[in-house]
Amino acid sequence: MDIGAIARDLAVAARLGARRLVRHRGVVAAERAPPDLAAWRRELEAWVRTVPVESLAEHRFIELPATRPPWFDTGLQVAAGDTITWFAAGRVYLSRALDIWVPPSFQLWARAGAAGTVLRGTRDTHSFQAGTDGPLQLASYFPGEWSTPQGDLGHGAGDYGKVSGGLLVLLLKWRPGIEPVSVLRETEKHAPLPAPVAAEAMRLTTTSPAPAGWDYLWYLGPGEIYRPAHAPDGKPSVCCDTHGDVGILRRPAALPLQPGTFLNWRWRVDSLPVDLREDSLPSHDYLSIAVEFDDGQDLTYYWSAALPVGTVYRCPLPTWKDKETHVVVRSGLEELGCWLDERRDVHEDYRRCVGGPARNVVRVWLIANSLFQRGHGRCEYSGIEFEQPDGHRLKVL
Repeated sequence: MDIGAIARDLAVAARLGARRLVRHRGVVAAERAPPDLAAWRRELEAWVRTVPVESLAEHRFIELPATRPPWFDTGLQVAAGDTITWFAAGRVYLSRALDIWVPPSFQLWARAGAAGTVLRGTRDTHSFQAGTDGPLQLASYFPGEWSTPQGDLGHGAGDYGKVSGGLLVLLLKWRPGIEPVSVLRETEKHAPLPAPVAAEAMRLTTTSPAPAGWDYLWYLGPGEIYRPAHAPDGKPSVCCDTHGDVGILRRPAALPLQPGTFLNWRWRVDSLPVDLREDSLPSHDYLSIAVEFDDGQDLTYYWSAALPVGTVYRCPLPTWKDKETHVVVRSGLEELGCWLDERRDVHEDYRRCVGGPARNVVRVWLIANSLFQRGHGRCEYSGIEFEQPDGHRLKVL
């Protein structure tokens, strides 16, 4: 990670954020107050004592400093098929002065043993079945980035000393055959459930699967951001609703990259997740559709709050700056809420903006990021297709 680039980004954010703070100074106190971890622990300690011993095999609290690189051995041994529940609280800060932090829902990852596959939840609470035997290990993810599904770091290993804060985690290992949701609801008979327990009980009874044929980019983790729907013309669509989270939804789209290759789509953007220019790290929240190429590059077309149409820049995130290029195709607020048709010459955009050796398109991405400023972004996509110079069309959505 280029810490100098981060410092420059933070300086930009300080200037750009001044007007945001003025606008929101009346409402930030409650939303941005850090959690009282001591009180959170006391409440959950009291709740755990109400869990029947015949249901719970083991539990423990884990303190996970932001400065500690992955991985941390919890001392909890699990076997394949064991059910684990976690509740987490805390924040990992990039900048306390600018209130730039990430929550447990993104930050907390786990694996069972060094050979286990990494996983995370979509909220601050989660339940899962272990896929392998071994010690349960936890990781505070940012500012790193996984290079393998087993949790090797490809970027950021030396940068954990530059963040602050941490997470407090309660781990529950259930006895064989126990369904966590039943036990969580049973304990409600004794006293009102603590907020994290109630949240997990509700999460376990609701599902938000990715639209059929699409999957979330594994090293950012799963999400509840996208759902299938239908546009006003009755054609299939994908709705996006992001609020303080991040997700990249992908679908294969294999075709040669040649002159005359166009990407067509329709979208309606109802709200943007940030009101600042998006080309600095602390304000890099946006909604976009992207094309991935066979050289590992991606070109992402997005709607900017403040940058003019035609602006092109490399991603300001240190772990993405070498592989992602942003192109502003819409800007401002005037056309929000309207269905709009887009058509981009992908071959020409790639030649002009990236200039690499790619010969093929491999995937389409839908990107939603609201992690940094924790705003609310909503949009809907439909009619996504590639058009080739011979008239062939590859329908994606």
